Amino acid sequence: MARFPLKLPPGIYRNGTELQAKGRYYDANLVRFYQGSIRPMGGWAAHSTSAMTGKARALIVWKDNSLNTWAVAGTESNLYVMSRDGTLTDITPVGFTSGRADATVGGGYGTGPYGTGTYGTDRPDTTLILDASMWSLTTFGQYLDGVMAEDGIIYEWQLVPATKAAAITNAPTATAVFTTQEGMLVALAAGGLPKRVAWSDQQNNTVWTATASNQAGNFDLQTNGRLMLGKKIRGSNLLLTDLDAWVMTYTADTLVYGFQKVGDGCGAISRNCMAVIDARAVWMSPTGFWLYNGFVQPVPCDVSDYVFSNLNIQQMSKVSVTLNTTFSEVKWFYPSAGSTEVDSYVLWNYSENTWNIGKIVRYSGVDGGVFQHPLECASDGKIYDHEFGFLYTGASSPYLESGPIELGNGDNVMYATRLYPDILVNVGDVTATFKVKFEPDGAETSFGPYTLTQETDVRFGGRTVKVRYTGSNPDDWRVGDNKLDLMQGGLR
Repeated sequence: MARFPLKLPPGIYRNGTELQAKGRYYDANLVRFYQGSIRPMGGWAAHSTSAMTGKARALIVWKDNSLNTWAVAGTESNLYVMSRDGTLTDITPVGFTSGRADATVGGGYGTGPYGTGTYGTDRPDTTLILDASMWSLTTFGQYLDGVMAEDGIIYEWQLVPATKAAAITNAPTATAVFTTQEGMLVALAAGGLPKRVAWSDQQNNTVWTATASNQAGNFDLQTNGRLMLGKKIRGSNLLLTDLDAWVMTYTADTLVYGFQKVGDGCGAISRNCMAVIDARAVWMSPTGFWLYNGFVQPVPCDVSDYVFSNLNIQQMSKVSVTLNTTFSEVKWFYPSAGSTEVDSYVLWNYSENTWNIGKIVRYSGVDGGVFQHPLECASDGKIYDHEFGFLYTGASSPYLESGPIELGNGDNVMYATRLYPDILVNVGDVTATFKVKFEPDGAETSFGPYTLTQETDVRFGGRTVKVRYTGSNPDDWRVGDNKLDLMQGGLR
């Protein structure tokens, strides 16, 4: 009789086959690894008291100078502000041109012969894909500034819910905006030029023409791509095209800003794919994940094969990112290959360097802090508090499943007789199911579920076993290092 620990490294491994995930966790949903334990992600509850029209793929939160708390969400057709009490108000600018809810093939719906190709398969790169529409939102002082590429006009909202956002005087057209640490509003793809960066005078977003007495200006990047987004990071600003990365640094001379390419082949997958963590930035490209920490480097990913082979390339412009600094997590929402809409997430814990996956329909999100809880925009048009309780309305219960675990040396059949849980739960919070095989390509037999509350007799045998933990009650449980009593059988 031997005591066998079911102790696996934290994080999901999903590169290659299931057998290659031997001794690792392989599948999960709404479960996180944190400080040496397995626990459920928090649940959610609606914060907004009404629903928005369209799909809110951009969300921003801030406090104004009077410490009032605001959230603004942009859909392909509207712009909304939400106060702390959850009241939603439509602040869509008068004359705003609506965009696209979905990415489409250039030329519109119906382009090409009927029945050409099949859903979910690659097509020749012969037709332009028009992105799904996504607002770019920033704060300028205490006000909200924003633009949507398909409309092109930069708008400002000045904190009065009854008043619509309005076009900024003298501002150029743009596809994205952000505000620098020096107080300049930056317009990307300014004036209809996809490589042009333009910026306003300091603390004055109505002055855009450079003179000897102001700091407005513009610069055309020497890139083969088109500008997608920009963010301020500590000490500088990072710009992404769909092909490369550039640093924009304040020089305080006649040029005002200097520009340096810092990465090739690392372009943005969408207009909302980059998260800033102090002086670092991390983003998703069409083929991988990238980190800027003074220089650009790829982020090794234990689930990249799963994510990028399961990505709807035509709809990748819908990808959005959100931070959860409480748990050191960056989470990207993306549309899987079998869906035209966002239905999945991939998550990186940047402190513990682990990866995770799951299924949920969320269009955008922001970190907690300004509002007590992280906020995320859902498919019903409402803004939800997340990490709020442990109810998962509209989703399956949290679960975590391993890849194959060898019970012996691969030759002998091993029989499990007793389970010793390592848990912090109430009765019935978590169950364990064991999936046993005698041969790698043989039939799989399930045993359980067993409630992880105390030592439990079990009866199963095989050469490999997978364990699946399922959250059975809405509670904040923990799973540590469970153990099995094993007894060696004969060769089989």
